[in-house]
Amino acid sequence: QVQLVESGGGSVQAGGSLRLSCAVSEYTSGGNCIGWFRQSPGKAREGVAGIDKDGNTKTADSVKGRFTISKDNAKNTLYLQMNSLRPEDSAMYYCAQARRPCSFYPSNWLSDIYFNYWGQGTQVTVSS
Repeated sequence: QVQLVESGGGSVQAGGSLRLSCAVSEYTSGGNCIGWFRQSPGKAREGVAGIDKDGNTKTADSVKGRFTISKDNAKNTLYLQMNSLRPEDSAMYYCAQARRPCSFYPSNWLSDIYFNYWGQGTQVTVSS
């Protein structure tokens, strides 16, 4: 069973930065599709950023240019660097991994329906 543990969340003022980390127990040498999602109260969970086995990334329009996803296969760790944070970025952030490489799924693979393993989440709160 794959286990994912997020860390790095917290409270920050608008314009600030945070770096989220996700430790993955079974990363299969970085082969499977993996990404970050977020959910705020009353809203659907949305894909923030994902990365495939070759390091190609997909980023939601709402965070493009501000958030960067990366991974360290040697450390079995996924990261999300978040800059220029806005109050609307406040949410619970989840790390998730699929059972297959991203190329196995349709082009809109940054959707929670394709991801099978989830962390417990880390809260990000951005104040204005």
